[in-house]
This record gives sequence, C-alpha cells and structure tokens, in this order.
Amino acid sequence: MRLPGIAVTAMTAALLSAGPALALAPAAHAATPTATVSTAAVSLPHAKNFRDIGGYETADGHHVRTGLVYRSGKLSDLDAAEQSTLTSLGITRDVDLRNAVERSDDPDALPAGITYQVADVLSLAYGVKFHENAAATLAQALAAGLFNGSGDLGQSIGYPFMVNFVGADHAFRDTLLAVAHEPGALVYHCTAGKDRTGWTTAVLLTILGVPRATVEADFLASNTYTGNPEAVQLSWLNAAFTEANKIYGSFDAYVHHGLGLTDADIATLKAKLLV
Repeated sequence: MRLPGIAVTAMTAALLSAGPALALAPAAHAATPTATVSTAAVSLPHAKNFRDIGGYETADGHHVRTGLVYRSGKLSDLDAAEQSTLTSLGITRDVDLRNAVERSDDPDALPAGITYQVADVLSLAYGVKFHENAAATLAQALAAGLFNGSGDLGQSIGYPFMVNFVGADHAFRDTLLAVAHEPGALVYHCTAGKDRTGWTTAVLLTILGVPRATVEADFLASNTYTGNPEAVQLSWLNAAFTEANKIYGSFDAYVHHGLGLTDADIATLKAKLLV
C-alpha cells in the first residue's frame, strides 16, 4: 500500500520552501536480516498478511505472547468461514489504519462481537502539521531513497513522514493504547498490511524489547506473506527509525514525546504482552 496522502501533503508543504539541489549517488540494497521470523500465520485466503505478532524473544529473554495481537491486510473480503476464524481467535477489536477513501471503498467485513475502531494514519483531523520542516524531510527522504536504490520513492518519502506527520502520531498512539487495554485479542490493519501496519508492528515490538534484527525480519516477511518479493524494502523501515532519532534524539523519546505514551502505558503493554 502506497502512502500518497502523506507524500503529497509533504510535497505540497515542501514547495513552499524549496531548498538547494542535493548531490545523489546510487548504492546497493541493504542485506536481509537473518533473524528467525514468527511462523504464526493464520490461514485467511481473503486477508493477505494476516499473522500473529507474538512468539519473538526479547533482548532480556522474555517472549511476546501469542494469541493476543494480530496484524493484517484489509479485512473487507472475508467470507463467513473467515469471519468465524476471527471469532475463534478471540478477537474483540479491529483497528483500521486506512484513510477515509479506503474505508469507504472496502469496508471491513466483521462478525458480531468485534468492536471496530478507526486510527487513520493519514488523517487531517489535526491539521497539516509536521514536527520538522516538511521540505527538509522531503529532500532528505528523496536523497536517501535514491542513494539506497529504492524501488519506490513514494514509499521512501512516506515512511519518514509517518514519524514527522502529526496526524500519524495520534493514529499510532490510539492503536497502541487499544492493544494495551483491550480485554480480548486485537487485530490492526491497513490495505496490504505492510507499510502502516509494518511500522505499527515495528514500533510495538521495539517497545517490548525485541531486537532490531528480529523487527526487521518480521517487517520483511511481508514480502513472503503478500506474495510479492518487492512489497517492502528494509531501507523504508530504516528511514522511519532514522526520522524518529533525528526529530526526537532516540526511539524512546519518540514513543514518549511523539506518540505521547507514558511509562504506565508502556508498563501495561509489557505486562500484557510479555511472558
């Protein structure tokens, strides 16, 4: 799933303060991480990339619980049997990261008993606001994408803007708080389950203490689960982490000051999801 809303918004803002041209040089793609990827995929033929985020080991020897949090692509085409599967998994909340057009064109097909929640990553409900100059972020994202040989410059732009765009903060915060406080299991998703969903998962696993190599391997597993070997590229994920460090100084500061999670929120997430 492309991220046109953020990319176009960023480009519009950048036109207001265009900077000097940058010297660019191509480079090879980053190597694929070798960490073991969870195999807790669920067979839902009409929901590609539906899988459990649990099973991973943290740096301090804990494990992420299975059966509590799932990630997925769109849920609009589920048949009756697949809806029954959601129920059997104990899922009681569905968090939709998609924009208004996507939600209108392909509304989720959910069984009774699942609460539907919107957490629109591209929402303009909080205005067209950025944490740092949009033109600078755009220029740096383009330069990095070309330098890394990105297969999709729109994604190279979109990922750092998921950190820089204020509206995205609210969506990711709401999703993580839903994970922390939902009594049952939860699924969050976008359209392909790889970009907005991929960053959400990377943030959550990192908060829980899962090593970066494992987080990267889980992210790249979308290339397998979507059936598209070029669905995601590691440089896109790295761009989002780099943007978090650039704006806030550290990932921890991004979580606290960008997403607005408190120490109590983080403790709740860990108590619920780690064993």
